[in-house]
Amino acid sequence: MNDKLIFFFILFFSTSFFTLAEEIILPTHEIHFKGQEYFDEAVLQDAMGVKTKSFFQFWKEDTPKIEDKLLPTLRMSLENFYDSEGFYDAQFGIKESNTTVIVNIQENEPVRISDINVSSDYDVAPIITLKKGQIFRAKDFVQVKSNIINALLDKGYCSYDLDTKAYVDLEKHTVALRYLLTKGGICRFGETNIKGLESIEKQIVTSRITAKKGERFDPGKIKESYNRVSELDAFDSLMINTDRKFYNEVPVDITVKELSKPYHYEVGAGYDTFVGARVHGLITKRNFFGNAQKITLKASWSQKEQLLTLDFFKPLLFALFDYSIDFGAEAGYSNLEYTGFKEKKEFGKLYLEHNEGRLNLRAGLGLENIEISLLDNLKNDQVLKQAVKEGTFTLFYPYINAVYDARDSKLNPKYGYYLSAYLEYGIPYNAKASAYVKTLLEGRLIHTFADLTLASVAKFGVVDQTSHEIPESKLLFAGGSYFNRAYGYNEIGVILSPTADSIQGGSSMLNFSFEADYPIWGNLYGAVFSDNTLLTDKSYDFTGEYINTAGLGVRYMTPIGPFKLDVGWNIHDTSQYGISFQIGQSF
Repeated sequence: MNDKLIFFFILFFSTSFFTLAEEIILPTHEIHFKGQEYFDEAVLQDAMGVKTKSFFQFWKEDTPKIEDKLLPTLRMSLENFYDSEGFYDAQFGIKESNTTVIVNIQENEPVRISDINVSSDYDVAPIITLKKGQIFRAKDFVQVKSNIINALLDKGYCSYDLDTKAYVDLEKHTVALRYLLTKGGICRFGETNIKGLESIEKQIVTSRITAKKGERFDPGKIKESYNRVSELDAFDSLMINTDRKFYNEVPVDITVKELSKPYHYEVGAGYDTFVGARVHGLITKRNFFGNAQKITLKASWSQKEQLLTLDFFKPLLFALFDYSIDFGAEAGYSNLEYTGFKEKKEFGKLYLEHNEGRLNLRAGLGLENIEISLLDNLKNDQVLKQAVKEGTFTLFYPYINAVYDARDSKLNPKYGYYLSAYLEYGIPYNAKASAYVKTLLEGRLIHTFADLTLASVAKFGVVDQTSHEIPESKLLFAGGSYFNRAYGYNEIGVILSPTADSIQGGSSMLNFSFEADYPIWGNLYGAVFSDNTLLTDKSYDFTGEYINTAGLGVRYMTPIGPFKLDVGWNIHDTSQYGISFQIGQSF
């Protein structure tokens, strides 16, 4: 998605301001830990709630402070921390002055695992990661138990009998671990029961449930069902419960509360790396005339683009062979500047859509009335190699789009792959209309080794037309956060050399991107990447020159995804570079 530079500044200043405000208002003591061997001082500071300067406050002196209200429970907090880490005999000397607290720590001998005994009819050996001689940490012991339960549930065993014990000998500083497990039988989903519906028919909700009756119990399908029902955007609250069991059959109990305030409003201003400063507004009526229908009016304005759209969505228009089919419609107007020309467009689309697990299928019809006019916004080194055809073009086309998303996250994936295919056929409905076929293919592959995430993205595009009669904006362009980051969005036309391109759209395109992300400090990650683009003016011609770029980036992990800053350079001419901002990964 396009992101806002303003978000970074809000995050930067709000973090600094509130941290400063807390330090001024709340009384504190400077605090230091001495004598510890197993734990870094930073670990102890974090566990005890000690305040240190944030990454953004680079100008400040790093003086650790503890709020005075935490001092009465400091000894107890230290004891609890060391007990949880296996140091049951740790001793603490706390000296407090008017301004400073000094904590002298004698960790003594930790408790270590002396024996691990397992009795199980299910192979848990790969799951029990604890080893003899290892320091016993309570949270590791609890985590192993949780991992065993999750592994059983993932295989459909929801009627297991698991007993775990840790026998601690404080005199010998040892602990013996016992795991007793009977896996039980395979569980299957039962009936879906729904409470709380008023204006929405039951089948609308059940069409989103992937935990079907008779299928093997799978927590992943419960999570997927929750997400898909939530996407209807028709409920104030949603709860899916699978706690009941009847002879290894698990009913799916759903409790909902329909929206009390169906209208959603949004107004904002920000900076987009493509169109620059932008303002936008949105009005959505959720549960429009019931049955989780939705209608949305969106508008945005910037110097390069003006956009107005009206969207309508109806879940479960009908069912085809037990597959739910949704319906959507979109109409709008846009006025968009490219390099060298402008596109004014009125458009309308109707589509049918099916979602099933990782697969999304959409087929529809599109109608576009496009006006192309020349625009005097060429750069100093750009010239017209051929004329961009001005005029008005009316296009009518069916299209199909298929996406298979097997990534573990849409905003910040660490593993998985993504495949998509788009096909559009322009119908020659009269003598002036040109027939064309537009094909776009994309594949992404992501894998993480320890802390290093590697990703590759390949894109393929072809526009095959009977004559050069389609509008320039229907051809292929490259550049931007999801393409070639040394150039702006759609800034690259037909490539003439490794350092030069034209303003004309291409008929054949290839793009290969490679990226490596690695944590630098806390939530801050560094990245290196390479983007490589080929764009030619003939259909199925992949013999032209590439524009090869490389770059560096930083990612700051936030609750809504990584905030990205990338800087890319043309490796043959570093004076050609681009800076892009984005929330979410490019892969």
